[in-house]
Amino acid sequence: MNPETEAVGSPAERAERAYASLRAAVIEGALAPGTKLGEETLAAHYGVSRTLVRTVLARLVADGLVDSPHGRSAEVAHPTIDEARDAFAVRRILEREAAVRVAERWDADIAERLGSHVRAERAAWADRRAAASSRLGGEFHILLARETGNDLLERYMSEVVSRTALILAIYGRDIDQQASIEEHEELLDLLAAGDAERAADLVTHHLGEVERKTLRPAEPGTDPLLSVLSRY
Repeated sequence: MNPETEAVGSPAERAERAYASLRAAVIEGALAPGTKLGEETLAAHYGVSRTLVRTVLARLVADGLVDSPHGRSAEVAHPTIDEARDAFAVRRILEREAAVRVAERWDADIAERLGSHVRAERAAWADRRAAASSRLGGEFHILLARETGNDLLERYMSEVVSRTALILAIYGRDIDQQASIEEHEELLDLLAAGDAERAADLVTHHLGEVERKTLRPAEPGTDPLLSVLSRY
């Protein structure tokens, strides 16, 4: 954070900016799994008290983005492959329910809010800001849940989307962001048509493909150095 702007706003506002900043840095893969998140360092950087830093870190723990081992400093989480698969299983269930409910509630205001977000995804991709476009892609699904009008569904979706975004930052391979944007656009068309069943099938298929393509465990016994050198 710029030292000239870090004190701008109330402590609560600065804490909210710190949360958004740390969340984006983790989801976009800028902070590697295991990175220590020292309270004193973060408090000085964001211009907030250590008490507020603890509140921010607690939110990130709830999001599944940060681990806080007892008696040790908080650190960026590192989910296992099995934990990753569990997260995607839960997300598929929530995504189907969200798609059905939004199809039933669809109106011009929902269309504009979701459409505007997808346009932002595409603009970030066109500007070659792949990490930002991917983050916006994940946030699209949180917005989808918000449009259901079910606060609990939105909360659970926010947590599992954050968790799976971190998982993809760690394990993700063969991710086609362009295809994801196109599927979001297709989903909006299905929702606008009131086709709840096909919309639910689309999000289920999309998440299944993401899991299949990206969550492949490393082959046992592979030496990372030799694995790299074998390609040269």
